[in-house]
Amino acid sequence: MSTEKIKTLIADTENIIKNFDRFYAGKLYIDKDIPEIAKVSIQSVENEAPKPKVIKRKPESVVVKDKSAVAEIDIFGNENIKREEWEFAETLDELNAKINTCTKCGLSKLRTNFVFGVGNPNADVVVIGEAPGADEDAQGEPFVGRAGQLLNKILEATGFKREEVFILNILKCRPPGNRNPAPDEAELCRPYLDKQLKLINPKLLLLLGKVASETLLKTKEPLNKLRGKVHDYKGWKLMITFHPAALLRNPNWKRPTWEDMQQFKALYEEMTGKKLEAEKNT
Repeated sequence: MSTEKIKTLIADTENIIKNFDRFYAGKLYIDKDIPEIAKVSIQSVENEAPKPKVIKRKPESVVVKDKSAVAEIDIFGNENIKREEWEFAETLDELNAKINTCTKCGLSKLRTNFVFGVGNPNADVVVIGEAPGADEDAQGEPFVGRAGQLLNKILEATGFKREEVFILNILKCRPPGNRNPAPDEAELCRPYLDKQLKLINPKLLLLLGKVASETLLKTKEPLNKLRGKVHDYKGWKLMITFHPAALLRNPNWKRPTWEDMQQFKALYEEMTGKKLEAEKNT
């Protein structure tokens, strides 16, 4: 073997093993002084200056924020995320089929129906409430009771039809006694909501009420300070108004809700270039 070929072989070998000593206690080097045969030697760390003791550890599980994946760290420090099957869904129907048997929290044991959401899968607007009620749990569709009927009128008075938007809730299962969602329940359901938004990719979000607003915006600001402003959730613009159920309890909030929806309408028309025509006599 010629000297030039030996030099080329040595250079190629050095490139391959240049990170060897990052992962092993011994140090690998190539003896370049042998003219014809390249030899590889391992020099024990005992002949070198003392190095910090290397503690080998097995791959370990790490906590991830959305609690929907498991990660392991390999010997190179890379974090490998194990994604769940539903994360690969490409349509809303496929996503629903893969998550409607969810048992991640105790609400799954109490539900009659999993309430995924309903509406136009290509909607410009997604309306988000807090959780299903008794009627929703019974029928498997959000906003079908008295509050839902009022929501339909609010949408129509603004220029939207129920079938044109997509309606969903923070939670997919009804909390007992219609209580507010617990923080851990909301966090377990949040990845599903985020996936729905990614598949729909709306222009605007409309949040209904204090619970939905606090959950998505991670704020304790009172509703009146959140209303009338444009907020952001993961790149989607949103506005906030009262929950229709709150209007049934306090009719005095209907006027400010009307004002909120006029601002929402103006923002929608500005963003889309579309002109909304409100339904008459609603």
